[in-house]
Amino acid sequence: MNHHVTLACNPEISTIPVVSILPLKQLAASVNKSRKYQCIAASIREVGIIEPLIVYPQPNQAGLYMLLDGHVRLHVIKEDGQQTVECLVATDDEGFTYNHKVNRLSAIQEHFMIRRAIKKGASENRIAKSLNVDVASIRRKRDLLEGICPEAVELLKKKRIGSGAIREIRKVKPLRQLEMAELMIASSNFSVAYAKCLVAATPQGQLIDAEQKKEIRGLTSDDIARIEREMEGLERDFKTIEDTHGKNVLNLVIVVGYLKKLLDSARVLRFLSRSHPEILAEFQKLVESRNLQEQSTVDS
Repeated sequence: MNHHVTLACNPEISTIPVVSILPLKQLAASVNKSRKYQCIAASIREVGIIEPLIVYPQPNQAGLYMLLDGHVRLHVIKEDGQQTVECLVATDDEGFTYNHKVNRLSAIQEHFMIRRAIKKGASENRIAKSLNVDVASIRRKRDLLEGICPEAVELLKKKRIGSGAIREIRKVKPLRQLEMAELMIASSNFSVAYAKCLVAATPQGQLIDAEQKKEIRGLTSDDIARIEREMEGLERDFKTIEDTHGKNVLNLVIVVGYLKKLLDSARVLRFLSRSHPEILAEFQKLVESRNLQEQSTVDS
């Protein structure tokens, strides 16, 4: 069976006079001072409009368009005195679908983007101007993964990990980098603080600079050694739990499904309420558990 897919916009880009575009909202007077605005303005002035504005023809007013998406871009264009702008003309006036599901670049993805741009001939100065940052910042992003093993990069490349946490990972040897990446993913914690804790709990021999003594403010060498031992035990327990968690949850969901069928029986319910009310109360708690209900729905 063939399904006709309706395009949200006409595929051709249209050049429309700026005066013919009617914004749907008024930007705050302070918007010019925001970092986002300055970055967008720098990008437009350096490389032009990358993402066209989204407009919709004004009903009963030929030549006029409502602006669905791109208010900041239009503001920059007006400030620069441009007379026309490239737009995509929407087929309906629904603005919710535009820019509401944007996935921001992670630090690792940004690193790859900069490396790719440089490889294609873009200069570091031009990239810096386009992103409204200094050249030193671009160089730091360019060299972000220096010293990180490919396996750890592969695990973390789609995660929301910041450059600070990556710099902490760089302080340990490849095998430990892989362990840290796995622990951060398993705990869904990619913060700099957690990365620092993992580095602090890393045995001296697994540090890149193994000869340099670890110094952590407020902790003695005995404290650091105790943290290393405790963290090693926690990591071992964590991995054990991770290995058995899926199987245990599946078994529990099956058990809860069976209990639900039992409690649907009036005879079983009467017997338990008369003879074992405390057991019935626990069974009902399990059956009514929201998390397990959701898991059971997914599994079914």
